[in-house]
Order: sequence, then structure tokens, then C-alpha cells
Amino acid sequence: MTLQQLKYIVTVADKGSISDAAKELFISQPSLTNAIKELENEMQITIFSRTNKGIVVSNAGDEFLAYARQVLEQANLLEERFLNVKKQSPRFSVSTQHYSFAVNAFVDVIREFGGSQYDFTLRETQTYEIIEDVSRLKSEIGILYTSSKNKEVIMKLIKQNSLEFEELFVANPHVFISSKHPLSGKDEITLDELEEYPYLSFEQGDYNAFYFSEEILSTLDRNKNIKVRDRATLFNLVIGLNGYTVSTGVISRELNGENIIAKRLKVNEYMRVGTIKQKNVTLSRYGKAYMEALKMHISEYI
Repeated sequence: MTLQQLKYIVTVADKGSISDAAKELFISQPSLTNAIKELENEMQITIFSRTNKGIVVSNAGDEFLAYARQVLEQANLLEERFLNVKKQSPRFSVSTQHYSFAVNAFVDVIREFGGSQYDFTLRETQTYEIIEDVSRLKSEIGILYTSSKNKEVIMKLIKQNSLEFEELFVANPHVFISSKHPLSGKDEITLDELEEYPYLSFEQGDYNAFYFSEEILSTLDRNKNIKVRDRATLFNLVIGLNGYTVSTGVISRELNGENIIAKRLKVNEYMRVGTIKQKNVTLSRYGKAYMEALKMHISEYI
């Protein structure tokens, strides 16, 4: 296995085709195909599956590519440090539940490292997919929460996938409501007071069991339920329907505007928010910078 072979497979994955990658790499298609086959034979895996529509990265290929990108990143750092070569295009991915501080920290990393070229990904996605993304190194860092209700299941999955959880902060549950909501004047809100209003939550797809819910207290019966996939839709419905959702209480006016406010929910529960990463994988410089940025953005809340 050589750095050149790793560069080949990463380029093919990025371009989505052998022909486009060959043009990018200035080699012939047969030479590129042979180099990939040699690497697959050496590693005893299938990195790319060939279909009628072209090539598709296999599940094993996803994991291999994640490691390959890290190796190339480290090689680029060595060249930059000792040969003064400035040619790297930074790559970094995060998978997270829908938290404004996760977005703000991501912005900080791009401002610090972005330069003229970069390939960064922020996935605001479902809880199960966060764990899966990090376990397959599709993302370097994941962000999610545990509570007394879901802790056993979530921590078991984290352990099974050879991941580790690092606590960022522990929050008392809050409701996000419109600044014009009838209950907006209260310092603390009870579940009984919320009963007549629509409850908004993030849809979890095939893994919709309560312990994968992004919202705490998801097992409670509610008369009016609305599930959504993205944050903007959720907040629009919160404002338009006097709805509410349950979260940490950490909110960003820059991202969410002044129309959304957080009020403490009167319940005996907690949200332990933290990051997950691969147990035996050292964070890249982007990962380390992201962790520092996260801690800075939540510092005023802990």
C-alpha cells in the first residue's frame, strides 16, 4: 500500500467515477483501475462496487476511505512542516443533533483553517446515524445527549462501536418557544401548561424508538405532535403555531433570531450533552480545534 494508491481511491470517491478521477490524476483509466484492484487485493476488501450506473463505495470502503483520508492528511502535514509544501485541501466532518453551538463551533474551524480550498461537512442528522457516522469514520466527531431514560441504550451502542463519550455539559431541560407565545412571560413552565400547544420533534426515521429521540421526555403522551427533519422548519412552526420543543436551553440569537426563546421546563430530569469519537483515533488538528471551539461557545452556560 502506498500514499499514491490512497490518493487514487480518495480521488475516485470524490469524483464518483474512474474516468473523471483519471483526468484529475493525469493517468490512464486502465492504470487507475489496476492500482485500485491491487490495493483491494492487498487489503482483502472491496472498496468500490461496480454497478450499471457506475461505481459505488462499499460499506467497508467507507471505513477504509476515512482512514485513508487521515493518512493523507498526516502526510500533507509532514510535507507542509518539513518541505514547506502548501497543497492540502482540509477535510473535516461532524455529525450532530440540532444544536446551535455545534454550528457556531464549525464556523470557527472553517474561519481558522478554510483558506482557499476545503472540504468540510456538518451533518445535522438522526441520533442513530450520528453513532454510525463516527463508527465508520464518516465523521470525526459526533454530538448527542444522554439522560436517565436513554443512557443505558446509547452508552451500550457507543461501547459496541468502539467509541468514547466525552461530556461537554449537563443541562436542565428547557422549552424553545416563540417570544410571542402566551407562556413567554413565565420564568419556568410546567408540562400541564404546555398541554394545549403543538409539540415539535425531530423525526428519527427507521430508529424512532424513544431512546433515539433528540427531545427528552419523548415518551409522554401529547395530543398535538409534529415531526420535522430540519431546524429551520421546526422553528418556523414554533413561531407560526405557538408550538414548542424540548432541548438544552442553549440558544444562539445569531442563528435562530430573537423570535425564539428558551424557558426552563419544570421537570426532574437532565440532559448530558457530549461528543463521541473513535476510541483509538487521535483527533486531527481540525477535530482538536472544533473541540476547543465547542467548549468556548458553551462556556457561558456551564
